Amino acid sequence: MNYIDIFLEALSAERGRSKKTLESYSSDLRHADENLPNGLMGATAGDIQQYLSNLPDRASSIARHASALRGFYKFLMLEKIITENPTANLELPKRTRTLPKFLSVDEIELLISSAGDTKNSTRLRAMLELVYASGLRVSELCELPMTANLGDKLLIHGKGAKERIVPMHERAQNALHKWLEIRGDDPSKYIFPSNGKTGHITRDGFFKILKKCAVLAGIEPNRVSPHVLRHSFASHLLAGGANLRAIQTMLGHEDISTTQIYTHVLPEKLKETVRAHHPLGHMGDK
Repeated sequence: MNYIDIFLEALSAERGRSKKTLESYSSDLRHADENLPNGLMGATAGDIQQYLSNLPDRASSIARHASALRGFYKFLMLEKIITENPTANLELPKRTRTLPKFLSVDEIELLISSAGDTKNSTRLRAMLELVYASGLRVSELCELPMTANLGDKLLIHGKGAKERIVPMHERAQNALHKWLEIRGDDPSKYIFPSNGKTGHITRDGFFKILKKCAVLAGIEPNRVSPHVLRHSFASHLLAGGANLRAIQTMLGHEDISTTQIYTHVLPEKLKETVRAHHPLGHMGDK
């Protein structure tokens, strides 16, 4: 019996994991099954620890493999297929996080303004405004259905089939409204339709147009990407005093630790906040 396939089917059906996540888990688990001395079903805690230590020395890669293994064995335990979990006391490597790159507010304004100098400028401006106003992932932006538009907010179907509602400020609302007027009665279910196979503008398509905007705005193209816009949204909100939990909700992060990386981006701003609001913040002035 192929327990890997059973596990993946359960992930897809019960937890709504994305196709990309399932492919990643499948690849990692099959690699482990082939390289563990007695395969996944016969592996001991020592076997798995040794297997992880022999992987290429990239903390993120090792952590991803470990996550797949822990999920797999947890599933087997819940289904009473095994009685001992070999990953119960697994020592996971510490992941090294790269600080997110972001643009300044002025650069964002230049980038959005440059949309007026490109083909399909109304559509592009709406896309840029939505990313920066709501912190959408590029896949969420490109695949936005018409039903997501709630007037002054968007209903987003994010990772793991989880829904969240994110607000739009007035400028973003206006940009979207102008695009929808031009879009007209297109029968597509997507806000940003395309004649391609997917039926909507693709990640690559948006990425290429974004690079062109960067050139027009006088910004180094390799500093600009859809994810950089998402980082800019979060970083600028934090700099403006937004609550970290609120930013977590808008970004759709499952764990607050993922959002906390932004606290390292603007250390001086945060120091000022502590000095201004912490009850002992002024003690050093005496």
